[in-house]
Amino acid sequence: MKLLRFLLFVFLCAHLSMAKTNELIPLRDFFKNPDSTNYQISPDGKWISYLKPYERRMNIHIKENKDGAQEIRLTGSIDRDIVNYFWKGSGHVIYTRDFGGDENFHVFTVDIHSKTEKDVTNFENTRAEIIDPMENVKDDEIVISHVMRDKKVFDVYRLNIKTGKLALLAQNPGSITGWLTDHAGRLRIAIESEGINYNVLYRDSEAQKFSKIMTFPYKDSFQPLFFTFDNKNLYAASNLGRDKESIVEFDIRTKKENRIIYQHPDVDVSVLNYSKKRKVLTSARFVTWKTTTQFFDPLMERIYNRVAEKLIGKEVRFVSTTKNEELFIVRSISDRSLGAFYLYDSGRDELKLLAQVAPWLDEDKLNPTKPVTYLSRDGLTINGYLTLPKNKKPKNLPIIINPHGGPWARDIWGYNAQVQFLANRGYGVLQMNFRGSTGYGKSFLQASYKQWGLKMQEDITDGVKWLIQEGIADDSKVCIYGGSYGGYATLQGLVKDPKLYACGIDFVGVSNLFTFMNTIPPYWTTELEKFYEMVGHPEKDKAQFTATSPALNADKIKAPLLVVQGAKDPRVNKAESDQMVQALEKRGVKVQYIVKDNEGHGFRNEENRFEFYEAMELFLKKHIGN
Repeated sequence: MKLLRFLLFVFLCAHLSMAKTNELIPLRDFFKNPDSTNYQISPDGKWISYLKPYERRMNIHIKENKDGAQEIRLTGSIDRDIVNYFWKGSGHVIYTRDFGGDENFHVFTVDIHSKTEKDVTNFENTRAEIIDPMENVKDDEIVISHVMRDKKVFDVYRLNIKTGKLALLAQNPGSITGWLTDHAGRLRIAIESEGINYNVLYRDSEAQKFSKIMTFPYKDSFQPLFFTFDNKNLYAASNLGRDKESIVEFDIRTKKENRIIYQHPDVDVSVLNYSKKRKVLTSARFVTWKTTTQFFDPLMERIYNRVAEKLIGKEVRFVSTTKNEELFIVRSISDRSLGAFYLYDSGRDELKLLAQVAPWLDEDKLNPTKPVTYLSRDGLTINGYLTLPKNKKPKNLPIIINPHGGPWARDIWGYNAQVQFLANRGYGVLQMNFRGSTGYGKSFLQASYKQWGLKMQEDITDGVKWLIQEGIADDSKVCIYGGSYGGYATLQGLVKDPKLYACGIDFVGVSNLFTFMNTIPPYWTTELEKFYEMVGHPEKDKAQFTATSPALNADKIKAPLLVVQGAKDPRVNKAESDQMVQALEKRGVKVQYIVKDNEGHGFRNEENRFEFYEAMELFLKKHIGN
């Protein structure tokens, strides 16, 4: 009898466990705004800041760094989330935001004591950017750029955040695409675009004119990161003379590399960290299939290891610190969790939980993301990530193929809301870093040039065929979905391989390479010659553009299509989606089309995300069933 009771108990536990892993999580739990996120600490350690919903929009809140402190809301944006902000001194917060997705970002300052908020770049149809927050330099000045004078180029100014006064530091002659200050906040480096080459320009002081110190072709990369601590030389991420980007020290006087700080044999290394207090290099960061940190500084490595030991199984990111570098804001993340923010006191070795980002999501109910590799038909190794519903056998599954945007970007391991949502609904999801994805070296990147819709698309197709050959995918239930370039790849996949896909979902995707090249934002025009080399030329490559523009080949599309677009998108104009839908409807094919007037290149407002993913859920259920 006891044995029977025991067996019954085991059965019930197993049944409950299975029920837990099979449970459908409400769609909105994946896509609603976090409880709170983006925690930072003021330089003096007195204040903790974070983003939290107010009237459905993410706004900046603060509270004193002590138990029982009262929360203070600093901002009241009710039409658009605030995403990026930083502390300026311990009395002001700076943030940027655009308007309805138009990407004309303005710079706002907030006095935390008076809660006075100012738009300090309140110029019509003007995009502004932060160049240098001037941490540990001056509490009342930052360096910014904007396009008020000429919409094609950014001029540089020093901004007094208390008075709002702008002082011109450099007027763009029409060719500068990037700027860099030294550790004292002085503007001393400019990157110039000249045809299909780049020039690095330098000056000893802001009173001097810039002069050229080196030239490199667009196919190579030389990215100045910051000055050496004596402000004489540069640390840079460079692949000059090698395939992979490496961290180097560049001697401005001799115009040569002094030394390689760090390199990796398989992937690019382009992130270098340092201590602003101690003026030492602390670490480099790179991505294989996970993000990895290589330490140079024993103190920072010891601090990192102490925190990592307390957060076993999580990736650990140090996101903010005090001026004395004794208190740190730390974030933990994984593939199945948005993680949490902590306050770490290095002197006391104490880790205090500040907040779980999405406490309603139970990571035990979510699905692991694993690295995969397969070969392209011409022999390239394609790296990617596969997320499968863990309560199903990995056989004959309905599959979502999810190529990333960019295209010169990449997917990385970590939490992805849409991937976890789809896996929770029983779909397998394949994300692949097709040729042209960044991080894998120069030759892999260059293999994508003028290959939109051609070999880049074949890399995606080869991933589908690999899943089918492995028996993982049901070949009658494969849907392709992507945003931006991924949206283009979706449309081109339906054109190029009409029998491979049961359906497609295009989110802010390019449909016509001719019109796309004619509607890029004005501030991209300095790079137009490189675009012609990397994507193609509308006249010289007319036949190729015609063959690889989905809107011009709509007659080849057989699968059902859902198209989603932000009306204010400055990168992929709404006309891209309009003409795709019109081309299909001329053939009598009805297309489900969602347009949001208050969005741009992606959906920021949560009610629009809800509508999009609710439509996606019904669309997938109808066409590949589950």
